[in-house]
Amino acid sequence: MSANLFTPDAQPLAQKPASVRANRGAGAFSTPKARRNYIIIMVALLMLSALATLGLLAYKNPMPFGSERFWLIAERRASAVTAMGVVALSQAVATVAFQTVTNNRIITPSIMGFQSLYTAIHTATIYFFGSAGLIAARNTEMFVFQLVLMVLLSLLLYSWLLTGKNANMHAMLLVGIVIGGGLGSVSTFMQRMLTPSEFDILTARLFGSVNNADPEYYPIALPLVLASTLLIYLNSRNLNVLGLGKDVAQNLGVNHRRHSLFMLVLVSILMAVSTALVGPMTFLGFLVAILAYQFADTFDHRYVIPMAALIAYMVLTVAYFLMQHVFYAQGVVSIVIELVGGIVFLIVILKKGRL
Repeated sequence: MSANLFTPDAQPLAQKPASVRANRGAGAFSTPKARRNYIIIMVALLMLSALATLGLLAYKNPMPFGSERFWLIAERRASAVTAMGVVALSQAVATVAFQTVTNNRIITPSIMGFQSLYTAIHTATIYFFGSAGLIAARNTEMFVFQLVLMVLLSLLLYSWLLTGKNANMHAMLLVGIVIGGGLGSVSTFMQRMLTPSEFDILTARLFGSVNNADPEYYPIALPLVLASTLLIYLNSRNLNVLGLGKDVAQNLGVNHRRHSLFMLVLVSILMAVSTALVGPMTFLGFLVAILAYQFADTFDHRYVIPMAALIAYMVLTVAYFLMQHVFYAQGVVSIVIELVGGIVFLIVILKKGRL
């Protein structure tokens, strides 16, 4: 039998030097060095995240350390840090899972129209009820209403376009883009009818910011995010198979349609919570997903998902700390993140040369 049936270089693996065989692996990481690098990067991210969190909670706290007033101020700041954690976890996990299910690394769950629906809800509120109505609508009932509406929209798309004999993932994505564009056009029309003061209030609300988060939302948001994230992580092995494509997944005994629908429903919940909590952040998930795959050096979702979540949290906390305490421009954090994410998106597109 010809030797080239064993390895591409026409040398059977058993005849290769022991040092070469020792460096080969069939696990999540190709080499022991890749595993060590992953651990080092995770430790570094944990340290940076911990320092940024400590800085946000304690830096420039005017009260003496350990006093009752010090902890009161730290508790108020902890509310914003909690929002950062929820958004980081939601965006990172949802984007990685969505890209795997759709088998496309350059799209994000925002393509399904969550941002446009969020904009349409708030624009319609201020259009019909005025500024007072928009301010009064900042309550738990409105938060739940947005969650339900976003999840129902996604479930409608999934049940319509991903069930039956003619199920088509690309058609679902295209319909999501069209719906998002239609909602955006309706929002733009209503915004043109607003007074300058109403438009200014609406614009401030539409920027993604942790200041939009209310601690009253956390008893609803935290269980949803933690449960969805846990379910996605427990299905990491199925995601690994789904990433190989529909035909390979079916040959390996994985029900591609059922698992894809399940993952997309969880992604919808995560994106709905994140968007309703702080507002739209289009490119945050894309940015951290790209970085996670580069730093993790593996396609195993058991390792990619934790790294993506940690990178997202580190990016948010460090960005807010720098903008708030160094540049004194806290309100532009989301703009800077979206700018950097958009630039990375263009670089990836130009590098690939195609969509």
